[in-house]
Amino acid sequence: MTVEMSAGTIFFWETFGTAILILLGTGVVANHVLQRTNGNGGGPLFINIGWGFAVFTGASIANPSGAHLNPAVTLGLAIKGSTKWADVPIYFAGQMLGGFIGAVLCWLTYKLQFDKHDNPSGTLGIFSTIPQIRNTVWNLVTEIIGTFVLVGWIVFNPPGNAALSYAGVAFVVLVIGTSLGGPTGYAINPARDLGPRIAYALLPIRGKGSPQWGYSWIPVVGPLVGGTLAALLYKVAV
Repeated sequence: MTVEMSAGTIFFWETFGTAILILLGTGVVANHVLQRTNGNGGGPLFINIGWGFAVFTGASIANPSGAHLNPAVTLGLAIKGSTKWADVPIYFAGQMLGGFIGAVLCWLTYKLQFDKHDNPSGTLGIFSTIPQIRNTVWNLVTEIIGTFVLVGWIVFNPPGNAALSYAGVAFVVLVIGTSLGGPTGYAINPARDLGPRIAYALLPIRGKGSPQWGYSWIPVVGPLVGGTLAALLYKVAV
């Protein structure tokens, strides 16, 4: 059953919630990577926990729009029949804008640390994912599998108490990061990767490196495929 919402409601809350998600998610990576921060060298678990609770915070804020915050989730819910197809572009637009805004806010927060960082050419990983071993097919497979787990959990679990549902998603993101995030950095969300990648390309970061556009389609296509497969499995199984 689809839920009726105005286009303005969807766009505003998806933008707001995704911006907070990305601000906190990229913020924990910046805190780990950049020198002269209180969290420098926090490690992978530090980052994964930060991303998990970033999802909880952003989703809780975006509750009025259903808190998709992720085009792969929106696509999966549309295939399931829980989201109107006419609303999908509005969700996508809000999520992409929110991803961009959140990344800019992260840069503003850590502006002094970016200016003093010893390796400014290696700062793309604060904003977007980078595979440890570059291989188009297998990087794509990794993103498909990770997103399949995320969207599968969402579509197979009927909505109940919002706070508990969002906490559940946060724990799923945490376990995806710790279990499946090693090869590619687990984008599992096109807006989470492409919005900040665009921001990185435009921000005046001293000595920054390439946005690596040649890789950028994988964290977009992989999650969309993974979300589609999870929703199709739901349609067949339920």
